[in-house]
This record gives sequence, structure tokens and C-alpha cells, in this order.
Amino acid sequence: MRRVAIYVRVSTEDQARDGYSLDAQEKKLKAYCTLRTEWDVVDVYRDEGYSGRNPNRPEYRRMMSEIDRWDILLVLKMDRIHRNSVNFTEMMSHLNSHGKDFTSMMEKFDTTTAMGRFVMDIIQRMAQLESERTGERVKLAMTKKAKDGDGPMGSGEPYGYRYANGKLLVVEYEAEVVRRIFDMHLSGSSLGAIVNSLINSNIPTKNGGTWTRMTVWKILHNPLYAGVLRWDGRNYGTDNLPAIVSRSTYEAVNGPIVMQ
Repeated sequence: MRRVAIYVRVSTEDQARDGYSLDAQEKKLKAYCTLRTEWDVVDVYRDEGYSGRNPNRPEYRRMMSEIDRWDILLVLKMDRIHRNSVNFTEMMSHLNSHGKDFTSMMEKFDTTTAMGRFVMDIIQRMAQLESERTGERVKLAMTKKAKDGDGPMGSGEPYGYRYANGKLLVVEYEAEVVRRIFDMHLSGSSLGAIVNSLINSNIPTKNGGTWTRMTVWKILHNPLYAGVLRWDGRNYGTDNLPAIVSRSTYEAVNGPIVMQ
């Protein structure tokens, strides 16, 4: 009997695709192993919400740390294990050094033949190319979003604002807190003094938590509050984004804003 480690993965964008859920992948791979009567599944490693470009996935790392438990690494598709040819090559070198095999069910390739190794490398490089092209498209879309002032580049609503119809609107009572933070800082108050003032005034953070020096620091150094979006190391100004503090106030804290 040959011992099989099944690996399944979905990233955020994959979770909505039919046939790529963790359960669907696991079911197909277990059925495949049943047909191979000499194969025995020893464990299933499931990574949910992790990109194939990130090798530091908890279940992937656990699987590799338990490499002596299995003989064959089985995946549904090659892009489930890696989307980067460098990471894939490093993995294959690691597997080879331990005498382990790799099999992709849908591509029907394995590392026991020279042709399988050659074609597998070509497919992996094509997957990396598509991943990089997707990244380029996302970057272009996000740059356009910044130029149009369609909201910050991060996730969630920034303190002082709320989303409405895809746009940022000022939340006035939070905006007053932002102005208070800038005023206190310009008056010479330390980050700790500002934090204590906000806590003593029973002012919650955006998610109802407690203020910290880092929370205050991020507000003071975010050009969003001066009506400027920062994306990919560049600053974009637009009339679509309402400012909470004046440009001069922000620059008094941070120095001049270099616009694109």
C-alpha cells in the first residue's frame, strides 16, 4: 500500500466557484483514491482562504512537517498546491529529496515519468503567468479607483467615514474626533496623552474597541483625512473624496503631500 496525503485549498476568490469548495475537492480525491486500490489515504490537509502564491499556509506547512507519514501528495489541480513556479520547484525538490511522489488528478500527471515532470512544469508556468496577469489587471483597476476617488484601498470603513452607494461620506461625530486628534497633536500632546483623553471621554473606536497609540498614529498619518487617497506609494487627489481636516493641517503634522 502507498500512503496518500490529500491536499485541498481555496482562496477567497475560489470559494464562489462550483467544484472548488474544500468539500468538493476532498470528495473527488477520496473517490479517486478508492479506484487506486493500492492507495491508502492517511490524512486530508485543508487550507481555506489562502492564496496559492503564499507558501506559508498552516495546513500546507503541517503536511510538509509530516512528510514521513505519506508517500504521495495528491491534489485536484496543480494550482491548488502552488501558483508560483519558484515555490512549486522548491516543493518538488523537497519531495524528491524525501523520495515522495506528486500527483494531480485532473491534469493526470505524476512525477514518476520524465514526460509528466516536463508537462507539469509547463502547466505550472502557465498558471503563474495567468496569476501575474490577474494581478496586473487588479492593480490597474485599483489605480483607476484611486484616481476617481472611489474610496480607500483597504478593507472596511475608515474612522470618520461610512460607505454609501460605493462612495465615502463623512460621519460628523467621528470627524470631530479626528479633528480633535489633529488639534491635540499640533498642540504638543503625545500619542499616549491623546489616547488617554479619548478613553476618558468614553469615545469608542470604529468597531467599539479601545484606542491605542497605533490607532491614533494611523489617523494622523493617513492622507485620506485631507481628501487624498494613497495607493501603491502614490497620492491621488479628487473632488469625490470629502476631507475631514484641511490640507494645511495634515501637512503641519506630516509635511507636504506630493501629488501624482
